[in-house]
Amino acid sequence: MTSAREEFLAGDRLDDVALYLADSYVSDDRLERFGEDVADGVLIVVDGERGRNAFRAATGTDAMTFAGEAMGVEGLIERDLTDGTCPEAAGDGGEASDHETQFVFAFAEAQNEEVGGLYAEGDVLHAYARCSCGLAYSDRWTLESAE
Repeated sequence: MTSAREEFLAGDRLDDVALYLADSYVSDDRLERFGEDVADGVLIVVDGERGRNAFRAATGTDAMTFAGEAMGVEGLIERDLTDGTCPEAAGDGGEASDHETQFVFAFAEAQNEEVGGLYAEGDVLHAYARCSCGLAYSDRWTLESAE
C-alpha cells in the first residue's frame, strides 16, 4: 500500500497539494492526524482547495501569493519535500541554523507537450519553500509516474 505522499510524488494525485511543516515552525500535534509524520515535521497531502486553506491556516499566508513570491528565486528543494537548501546559505557564511526550511508548499501540473520545455517531458512538480532567514525560493522538476 502506498502513502498519499508516495502517490503525490509519483504524479498520481495531480489535483492535490502537499504541505510540509517543520516541527521548528509549527508545533501542533493535531497535524499528524492529517498527514504523515516525517523527519523534523509533518507532510500533508490533500485536495487543492483544502490544501490551500490548510496552508493559510498554518502559515498565515495565501498559498498562491507565497508561490508568486518564491517563484522569483531558484533554490533546491529535496525531492521528498521535507527540506531545502536556501540560496542565501552559501553566500552569507552564517550558521546552518540560520537557514532551516520552515515549510514547503507543492503542487503538480500535468504534462503539456504544447508548452514545451520541461512540461513536454512529463508531469511537473512545483515546490516553494520558506527559509528561517525569511527568503522564499522555488524549485521544479518532472515526476515519474508510478504506472
